[in-house]
Amino acid sequence: MYDTLFSPFRVRGMELKNRIVLPAMGTKFAGDDKMVNDQLIDYHVARVKGGTGLSIVEVSSVHTPSAPKRFLSISEDCYIPGMKRLTDAIHAAGGKAGIQLWQGGLAAAGMDKTVQVLIPSDMGPIPGITREQMAQVVECFGKAAARAAKAGFDCVEFHCAHNYLPHSFLSGGINHRTDEYGGSFENRARFPLECIRAIRANLPEEMPLLMRIDAHDDYLPGGLTLEEVVEFCRLAAQAGVDVLDVSRGNILTAGLKFEVPPIDLPRGFNIDNAARIRRETGLPTIGVGRINEPEMAEKILEEGKVDLVVIGRAQLADPEFCNKCREGRLEDIDYCVGCNQGCYDGFADPSVPHITCLRNPALGRERECALHPTAHPRTVLIAGGGVAGMEAAITLKQLGHHPILCEATGELGGQFLLAGKAPRKQEMETAARAMGEKARRLGVEIRLNTPVTPELIEEIKPDAVFNCIGAEPLVPDIPGSDLPCVADSHDVLGGRVRPAGNVVVVGGGLVGMETAEYLAQRGCKVTDLEMGPEYCADMGIPRKICVTESIHASGINPVTKVRITAIEPGRVLGESEGKPVEFACDWAVIAIGARSRDGQELEKASARVGAQYRVLGDASKARRALNATREAFDAALALDKED
Repeated sequence: MYDTLFSPFRVRGMELKNRIVLPAMGTKFAGDDKMVNDQLIDYHVARVKGGTGLSIVEVSSVHTPSAPKRFLSISEDCYIPGMKRLTDAIHAAGGKAGIQLWQGGLAAAGMDKTVQVLIPSDMGPIPGITREQMAQVVECFGKAAARAAKAGFDCVEFHCAHNYLPHSFLSGGINHRTDEYGGSFENRARFPLECIRAIRANLPEEMPLLMRIDAHDDYLPGGLTLEEVVEFCRLAAQAGVDVLDVSRGNILTAGLKFEVPPIDLPRGFNIDNAARIRRETGLPTIGVGRINEPEMAEKILEEGKVDLVVIGRAQLADPEFCNKCREGRLEDIDYCVGCNQGCYDGFADPSVPHITCLRNPALGRERECALHPTAHPRTVLIAGGGVAGMEAAITLKQLGHHPILCEATGELGGQFLLAGKAPRKQEMETAARAMGEKARRLGVEIRLNTPVTPELIEEIKPDAVFNCIGAEPLVPDIPGSDLPCVADSHDVLGGRVRPAGNVVVVGGGLVGMETAEYLAQRGCKVTDLEMGPEYCADMGIPRKICVTESIHASGINPVTKVRITAIEPGRVLGESEGKPVEFACDWAVIAIGARSRDGQELEKASARVGAQYRVLGDASKARRALNATREAFDAALALDKED
């Protein structure tokens, strides 16, 4: 199955067993010492055992003064032993290892405020890099390549994309130097080519050099064009690059959405760019961009558009993705849904220690979260069949317990199923249904149309009760909130209420804006009111960009700094900056958040029968699905540890 995807590929002295590349995704697994640790090794080994062909270790700093904390570094010899331990582990598991050599440029400033920021030319208070510093960085790239070879890597990748220093030199929209390193394309290409030559000169002949490059500079005035990128790739090949890894993403513009593309973007959105670059340069090329299904990967390769494919977040979501594809076990795959909640948002948030995954709560905890059969099987009554309930049931069953999954409605999925009704989020509905099917295949006892009541608890007398009953929409305590022309977002997205005409959506966060889009697609004229100074404030940046673009394209009118005071037939009343305002409407839709459902009676009944009691997901506090699956997974693992 998928013969091309699982065919070998050779470049110089490196032969890969298949065409799948685990890309250099930032994890923050490295500590402040920037060293390889067991957490990073376990992460890579799990995916090598899962069948990936090439594992590229994440961005590794080549230049000590600009190396951020919690990022890997290969800027000194002291990092070689840890890197060697990592490559040995990858090789022992049957894989090949690459490492991405990196100087962060402007982007490093947002990662660690203490680092030296190097940029091509002056930008506000940040001075442009000096000629002496440039020479140092070129030398650092060369020395880092030598260390990579000594550490046992099979290849290295030069990062020349995403506004990092080499890309910033190449881009006319960023590089405003007036010497021989700025101005013309030839001048702008000079510094990154010097870096490439230094790397190639320090690698053994049999060791391939890859280069990550943006297809073009999205939305950046004066930025790189596809034609310039093609020409640079030809020059890079002459300087020693063997394989192109064609990406997209620009932190200075809305093009950031392409760097870690969310669910809003179509699968394979960048492949045609990669195919053109491959065709016009003749170089082996890696395709990137939401390739999270084997059928798509196989088709892209069969058509000769690229030679290898990046399958990144899909392997975060399921480390066995490659094996399951090769063996035809597609129904067993836990597919990435492009939510970005644990990966991009977790990476970008300095308060989050490392990346996580909604679909895979064991990410970054592979060793401690290994599933071992329980010695004490227990009966666990689970109230609620949303993602928390399903995750708990699946994990408990895999551990050898007897979960009884009860759902008050006629189908599993809860709010995750509802989220899939919003524009561009069908994959979430698909994932919700797939979780239910997985629970059924495992043999979980599922009872639909069965709310968990105190009487049911007393009848079953379980060893534990997991309260996963979720949350319900918040309704503001204002006059008119109970009018027949007022609905909540759940009723609208669930299709139980169908507003028409002029609609005012109250709430400009994630749910509010998705509801507004949903209504606009159905012909409504929508105004969205947000009390705060910013709409989409609870979204990660890539999703926020996509939703904001769609809002404006759909003709939705977002209004901020509005506090609702009353709803009357035909209008919504409020105040904005101390002044009264009103908005005409046929319908008002409330989307201001949710509150946990009351589970006190379940807790009391659990105590009466001596059952352990846990409140998980939105039943504890209304948050993201990421929190729900993590809590449910951990509760299932911890069951044997409870008294």
